[in-house]
Amino acid sequence: MAEQEEFSVGSSVDRTPRAKKTREKKAMRKPWAPPSMLDSPPAPDGFRHRWIRAETRGFDDTKNVSAKMREGWEPVKAEEQPKFSLLVDPNSRFKDNIEIGGLLLCKTPEEFVSQRNDYYANQTQAQTIAIDNSFMRENDARMPLFNERKSSTSFGKGT
Repeated sequence: MAEQEEFSVGSSVDRTPRAKKTREKKAMRKPWAPPSMLDSPPAPDGFRHRWIRAETRGFDDTKNVSAKMREGWEPVKAEEQPKFSLLVDPNSRFKDNIEIGGLLLCKTPEEFVSQRNDYYANQTQAQTIAIDNSFMRENDARMPLFNERKSSTSFGKGT
């Protein structure tokens, strides 16, 4: 027979559930990985961050920067993000802004981003309709063309 533990009248039994007891866990080391060049700080409420190309192969990309500025993006000041103040390039033409490797951190209100996404979605839809109309113009009753805009994924059986 199995031995039974004897309890004396004055002894107490530990009734703490096992789930509440913690065991020492050996923390697994995270494998080393090179640092990301494009880590960006969290954007303030109501804004989005984006890295804008300000330089390529040692040459200033003024055309790209001015286009993004006209689109509504504005450079993030280093004092707005104290953790990233060390990343200010001393030779940059964007003084007091966050620039890493020719990329300038910029911000814009979220409403501009959603308006921009809607604009390009409408452009894409209009182009798709135009292509479909052009495609279906070649349709012949003797050999009809199929224009299905559905896609599906199926998994076959291995042989």
